[in-house]
Amino acid sequence: MLRRWSAPAALWAVVFVVAYGTNVPTPLLLIYQDLLGLSPTQLTSAFGVYAAGLVPALLLAGPASDRFGRKPVVVPFVVLAALTSLLFLGAASSTFVLFAGRFLQGAVSGVVFSIGTAWLGELVGTHPAAAARSARLTTAALGGGWAVGPLVTGLLAQWAPWPTVLPFAVHVALMLVGLALLPIIPETLPRQRRRLGGPLVHLGVPAAARWPFVLVVAPIAVAVFTFPSTAVTVLPLQLVPAMPGIAVAVTGIVSGITLGTGVIAQPLVRRLGATLAGPVGVAVGAGGLGLSLLADALGSWPLLVPVSVLLGVAYGLCLAAGLTLTAQIASPTARGALTGTFYACAYLGFGAPVLLSLARGANGFAGALAGLAVIAAVVATLLLTPAARRLVTPQPADLRERRALRPDRT
Repeated sequence: MLRRWSAPAALWAVVFVVAYGTNVPTPLLLIYQDLLGLSPTQLTSAFGVYAAGLVPALLLAGPASDRFGRKPVVVPFVVLAALTSLLFLGAASSTFVLFAGRFLQGAVSGVVFSIGTAWLGELVGTHPAAAARSARLTTAALGGGWAVGPLVTGLLAQWAPWPTVLPFAVHVALMLVGLALLPIIPETLPRQRRRLGGPLVHLGVPAAARWPFVLVVAPIAVAVFTFPSTAVTVLPLQLVPAMPGIAVAVTGIVSGITLGTGVIAQPLVRRLGATLAGPVGVAVGAGGLGLSLLADALGSWPLLVPVSVLLGVAYGLCLAAGLTLTAQIASPTARGALTGTFYACAYLGFGAPVLLSLARGANGFAGALAGLAVIAAVVATLLLTPAARRLVTPQPADLRERRALRPDRT
């Protein structure tokens, strides 16, 4: 049993340490704002450019791994994750380096997270129960890394020496551990099951599942990172005047709570079911945004704690439910591609802070946040309708067809 789980545990650790690094710069953005003289729009753009590197990588990486295998595509980008953290050592004196580093982090994430999800699912198993278990493991690895990274960084940057150097040095040390684990993880896609030819970009959406993906899974995916990205950038930026001397630490704590709560919330997906958990997650996110308006009106940064919890629950439910639904509708020969497409939709949410910054008025982000809360509430209502839930409810005939297509693993 221990040997059986050693490879999944190793891959879980690799995904965790890569995820840890992607949010190391988040609490440091307030420091970079002071050092580089960034405007609010430039600050949120430095956060959002991550998606510009990530989305193309997602769309290309999934089909590439379905053609060449998981391991040959992932390993170079795990190495790049460590090199990118070294590049960030120069970000405190160069806006270009800051943006370039975030772009490269996005590219790394696009490859490692999408293929890592498919790879971990294949290591755990492909039957329905295993699909749900691998989705929970992925959410824990990603959410855990995303939570611990900014939390540790915020505390180090606020009270330890070398605030723009030490956090990245810690991540490089963790990456060395991750690189050492890669050799024990086997390839899970044998040559006879790999795609031969086909388009360079393959979305992996089966024809029968096109409308369920577009109308239900994609909106849930976009919500995944809309909520936490708003929590860790826009909300601390709005309340900086109320946090003298502790703004960087509070930003790290808010990030840690938001993303950590997402991990803790994932067992709720099993109880609710993926078809219900996704819409509920969007609704909870709308409530969190509503509470953030009260925090803004009162100038009370402690209210960011319950806001972070609500937005974290929203993120966790949407991510775990979305991955489960994606696994259910994916074709066995295009699982990597469809997983990449799901993440591409999810990471569009990283553009939310930029849009909110562009829409901010004389009263700051309040009006833009209110508009986003209303949109989320409307989307949640539509996703909760019986018609929408039926679209992504597996039918017995579909399950029989998928079992027939699944290769014999004996």
